[in-house]
Amino acid sequence: MDINKVLSCLPHRYPFLMLDRVLEFEKDKRLFALKNVTYNEPFFTGHFPIRPVMPGVMIVEAMAQATALLVMESNPENVTENTVCLFVGMDKVRFKRQVEPGDQLHVEAVQESFRQGIGKFKCSARVEGVVAASAEIMCTTREFES
Repeated sequence: MDINKVLSCLPHRYPFLMLDRVLEFEKDKRLFALKNVTYNEPFFTGHFPIRPVMPGVMIVEAMAQATALLVMESNPENVTENTVCLFVGMDKVRFKRQVEPGDQLHVEAVQESFRQGIGKFKCSARVEGVVAASAEIMCTTREFES
């Protein structure tokens, strides 16, 4: 999936779109995406001026967006222009490595279950094969009126 497909699936836009491309996708199983981390990201001006580090919450958001893409692309027949995937919970969040400008963040979401409208996913974000963050993320889909 290129950036145009990502934009068609997610409602997020700059500066909150956290994924640039999907590299691998297996319906109802797994999604592997890429985020190019650049110095001109708006959060780097304040986090931190001495040594820019991507905020952990933004890494978690990238993982949540990967789960949303996995859900939306796995069931396109259930998706309309008013469908959004909402982040409803996270467990076991861990940060292991700093993410800095120039890094490529590889984000993986693996679907563990989808019951009663709630999906559970194991997610990780890696830089050069080293885990930067991991989490268990839960999400659901909703239809909103435009």
